[in-house]
Amino acid sequence: MENKGKYYRGKYYLTTAIAYTSGKPHIGNNYEVVLADSICRFKRKEGYEVFFQTGTDEHGQKIELKAQEAGITPKEFVDGVAGTIRGLCDLLNVSYDKFIRTTDKDHERQVQKIFKRLYDQGDIYKGAYEGLYCTPCESFWTESQLVDGKCPDCGREVKPAKEEAYFFRMSKYADKLIKHINEHPEFIQPVSRKNEMMNNFLLPGLQDLCVSRTSFKWGIPVDFDDKHVVYVWLDALTNYITGIGYDAEGNSSEQYKKLWPADLHLIGKDIIRFHTIYWPIFLMALGEPLPKQVFGHPWLLMSGGKMSKSKGNVVYADDLVNFFGVDAVRYYVLHEMPYDNDGNVTWELIAERTNSDLANTLGNLVNRTISMSNKYFSGVVADKGAQLTPEDSVTDEDLKKTVTGTYAKVVDKMATHRVADALTEIFGIFKRCNKYIDETEPWVLAKDETKSDRLATVLYNLVEGIVIGASLLEPYMPETAQKIAKQLNTSLRDFDRLEEFGLYESGTKVTDTPEILFARLDMKEVLAKEEEIGAAQMAFAQAEQAGEEETNDTNVIDIEPKAEISYDDFAKLQFQVGEIIACEAVPKSKKLLCSKVKIGSQVKQIVSGIKAHYSPEEMVGKKVMVLVNLKPATLAGVVSEGMLLCAEDAEGNLALMKPEKEMPAGAEIC
Repeated sequence: MENKGKYYRGKYYLTTAIAYTSGKPHIGNNYEVVLADSICRFKRKEGYEVFFQTGTDEHGQKIELKAQEAGITPKEFVDGVAGTIRGLCDLLNVSYDKFIRTTDKDHERQVQKIFKRLYDQGDIYKGAYEGLYCTPCESFWTESQLVDGKCPDCGREVKPAKEEAYFFRMSKYADKLIKHINEHPEFIQPVSRKNEMMNNFLLPGLQDLCVSRTSFKWGIPVDFDDKHVVYVWLDALTNYITGIGYDAEGNSSEQYKKLWPADLHLIGKDIIRFHTIYWPIFLMALGEPLPKQVFGHPWLLMSGGKMSKSKGNVVYADDLVNFFGVDAVRYYVLHEMPYDNDGNVTWELIAERTNSDLANTLGNLVNRTISMSNKYFSGVVADKGAQLTPEDSVTDEDLKKTVTGTYAKVVDKMATHRVADALTEIFGIFKRCNKYIDETEPWVLAKDETKSDRLATVLYNLVEGIVIGASLLEPYMPETAQKIAKQLNTSLRDFDRLEEFGLYESGTKVTDTPEILFARLDMKEVLAKEEEIGAAQMAFAQAEQAGEEETNDTNVIDIEPKAEISYDDFAKLQFQVGEIIACEAVPKSKKLLCSKVKIGSQVKQIVSGIKAHYSPEEMVGKKVMVLVNLKPATLAGVVSEGMLLCAEDAEGNLALMKPEKEMPAGAEIC
């Protein structure tokens, strides 16, 4: 925990949903931890003692299956993915206080205790479940709940399933939860989420909830009935209390007593039901207070649609950070996500926002101000308090009013988690400073020595405005804010000093050479990079899909893997469809055939060691896959200008690789 503010305002406990370790999360998933981080950093600067918990959800059938496909244990699988997820949090400069994993031994033990307690007090009972099961969502559904015969959550196929299971008596606590929601209008936010939960789930009546499974083993065992493992939601949701020291036997830690109830559960709108119905009811059964608020944020979409590996439109945080930088990515996802509606992300949109807001409005302002200070006063910024005309006084006061009045506006926006609006208010400072430059025209003042004090005052006011703006910006773009302060040779301000103008020490010398905070981006380069990464993702998804199909076949072959290559290496290879128009045996060779292969308007001569598997007559007329840009080589005295692609089984039998559908000679294979 950390308290940076001057005045202590109490504890603040925030959690995100824990990320499911079925694979690498995309930027839409990472948005949540960046949003949470900005709220926590803001609260710290306000004077709160913040505890910020995030982490990973690591049990379930889906993970068990993925581990089997990968040929490793479930624990090995989740260790790798959890490391990736935590690495992305660190990459995005997320200041979490605890990263919990549901495979942590203390969490697993407490889940077993919670399950036993709820069973002993009659809230959990044994029964049997029969329904339609969605493996990716790990959810049972009734026929009436399906949408077009498929899972209502993810749209995938469901299969009939029946198994013995333990159930939680949800209906026992439904009326109590309805009463709590009605009496605490702030509990579920935004309001649209509350209406959805009440009208679609609570008021029609709750069904008892399946809380154990027997059809897979990768979960926390029910310690008094080891055929069963605890089902995902009772396991995952309880991390919010186990992570801070809750004990179901009454020996909870001092940290738990201090932090609980949570001030905010920040989650995606797709799991609002579990956090505003199941989780509160579990807590009621345990006799624990409910969290103060559950906020279901919208989704970050790719070009208006959900991200999908198979579409090749998944955007990953590390790709974006490597190209745009950490703070540019943080700024975009925080600024462009609406309060209650889904946001949109594309490389082009990030580039446009980077150029307009970060390079022009902010970066150019800081650069110009420092450059003018160096040019006119050798970098020394001094407050001369000079106004030459009544208009100067009005202009200065208007600037100061805008700058010092922003803090209250930002606090108001952040009180309801309107982070995008808060950022807009902060950038209002930088826009007003740019306007101030246009109004005061420092380059004109510099031409008249008698106006030197006025010029110095103008530059001082600009620096002071930038410092206050950067101090407000720190929770959202921490690296950028610190860079600005360093260039101005000062420190960022505590929030209790942001309504005062004139605290920058007069006579301070700024840096000699201003650093470019954000360079303008060339849109062609941006789109080329996006296309390159998208193509690599598509190729990987296709290979992964092919691998999954192969894994489902009992007739498989494992080969020794070669060293990994980069996409740049792969992109150097040119594959095309070729049509064999002539073929003959190579003299003095028992293995080689020489084929004339039409590829577009060209004909290449390709020698292949497939004589034992194909006759020259069989070859003619076949459409085949060809590596076109292989360096020519001479085999048995015959020049070969490419390579025909073949598959080989364990017995050494070869099969030419052919397009699945009819394709013209020369079609690119990508």
